[in-house]
Amino acid sequence: MNAANLTFPSPLIRGPALRRALIAGARRVIAQREMLNKINVFPVPDGDTGSNLAFTLGGVLTGALSRRGQGAGDLLRRVGEDAVDGARGNSGAILAQFLTGVAEAAGNARTLEPPALARAVRAGATSARQALSDPREGTILSVISAFADGLEPAADGDLARWFRDALERSRQALAATPTQLAVLARAGVVDAGAQGFVDLLEGIHEFIASGAVDASGLADDLPGDLEAAQVHGELAEADPEHRWCSECLLVGEGMDRAGLRDAVDALGASCVVIAGSTSRLRLHAHVSEPCQLFDTAGRFGRVENTKADDMHAQARTAAGAAGVAIITDSAADLPAGEMKRLNVHMVPARVNFGDQDFLDKVGLSTAEFYRKLRTEAVLPRTSQPPPGDFRRQFEFLLSHHRELVYVGLSRAVSGTLQSAETAAQRGHPDRTHVFDTGNASTGEGLLVIRAGELAAAGATPAQILAELERLKPLTLTWALARDISHAVRGGRIPSWAKAPAEWLGLTPIARVKASGKLGVVAGLFGKHRVPERYAAYVARRAPTGVRLRLMVGHCDAASDGQRVLDALRERLAPEQSWLVETGSAVGAHAGPGALVVSLQPAN
Repeated sequence: MNAANLTFPSPLIRGPALRRALIAGARRVIAQREMLNKINVFPVPDGDTGSNLAFTLGGVLTGALSRRGQGAGDLLRRVGEDAVDGARGNSGAILAQFLTGVAEAAGNARTLEPPALARAVRAGATSARQALSDPREGTILSVISAFADGLEPAADGDLARWFRDALERSRQALAATPTQLAVLARAGVVDAGAQGFVDLLEGIHEFIASGAVDASGLADDLPGDLEAAQVHGELAEADPEHRWCSECLLVGEGMDRAGLRDAVDALGASCVVIAGSTSRLRLHAHVSEPCQLFDTAGRFGRVENTKADDMHAQARTAAGAAGVAIITDSAADLPAGEMKRLNVHMVPARVNFGDQDFLDKVGLSTAEFYRKLRTEAVLPRTSQPPPGDFRRQFEFLLSHHRELVYVGLSRAVSGTLQSAETAAQRGHPDRTHVFDTGNASTGEGLLVIRAGELAAAGATPAQILAELERLKPLTLTWALARDISHAVRGGRIPSWAKAPAEWLGLTPIARVKASGKLGVVAGLFGKHRVPERYAAYVARRAPTGVRLRLMVGHCDAASDGQRVLDALRERLAPEQSWLVETGSAVGAHAGPGALVVSLQPAN
């Protein structure tokens, strides 16, 4: 295919040519994602617009655009569906709705004449604007509208010139975005989403002009090569009232989009985008509580593919200068204040109650998890984050840091570490380092804190990994289950053991072993002063002659956790100590009332 095939007196736009043009455009955006992240200051300065557009179009590349032999209308329909399913971020959701609107207007046509494509693009522009609760000029919407305006004059047989003229209108609209949004003018940049759309058009234009695009090996080429971005220094903090950039896919029949928008608006959400059709909708919103958004969405359809990004952490990353980023998973329990101080990122695991699937600690708070654990008839199940969740976070971090270190849950008890390794291999294995803590909960948390401190001090990945290897066997973790009935219900302890354990008043104590697995090592008889006796047991096994760090975790038992912490402070005089609420990684297995203690030599 070359430019000559696209320029004849009565031009017809056929599926194969349209497919290759869209491939060229998508790959252009993916190649430019680092720059787009760098200039992202609106609607919040979270530095991820390029990554979000790349993931949105990456799903289209590996989906609809990977198949040959489709008519133009069918191709556009599949492109729109894949974009909705994979949409990420505000700009990604708007782009998905634009593509869906184009597809709906194109219908089932096998070929499209320029006037028909111009009408479809105009419908897509209208649809994209209607997807937002508060459309703003100076954004991707302005550039899409300018492109639609430029296509409306009928082509005279020269498709290349027709498209080029519309592209020029889009470039002019892009250049004007700083005059429409003061935040862009202050930062001295154009809108990142608008630039991404122009990049898409630039790639398409390049194909029309030369016909040169290699459609093979798309999935392998998606990660590309990233260098650490030098982010603009005038980034403001994210909106404290809408900290979480939250998204989900809704699947159903005849879903009420207007009703959904009203319900989401009632939550006080901002940056709301609802993209898609009545059977598949992508919901994007900035909220203070993602779980409320997902619960609300569940009234209108089946909720799938939930995600929530902490825009505060993203803004700190975009504005920070640390060369190495630290990321962990939600099995690590550590104080929120330490995560913020050290700018540690987290990939949430999945928690499932029956048919409901939640993002651990994000879509389902720890407090709500224990409420459900106590009241729901169905037992929870936990599962590791899929590689795609890790890859999305890795891509974002590597667009702002030279390298990253993932400090993860013990390989011996979960597939979480393997998911991270898969994501690293598919992305940037030379810049992504995966460390198996051989631990969980507060033990994993102590190792994460140490990694964050070293990164903040300017340590290299090699230095961080060496220190973690040294501390790994020295980081000791014990867990106590106050009530074994939950473990019996879950099949983790045989049912015959419940009666004698209760009769004897036995409270089992387990320890994380060198293998990374948890094994029962002792028990306390009787129910008198269990927290204090548990603390005494741990203190007798603590290393002597060294300064210690100490973390106590509790499973919805703050009073007992404080008693353990107070007793250990008195016996061990740790240099630093924390009390944290332990998440589902322990709670789903040990039940409410469980207590965890971890010790580690201080720096």
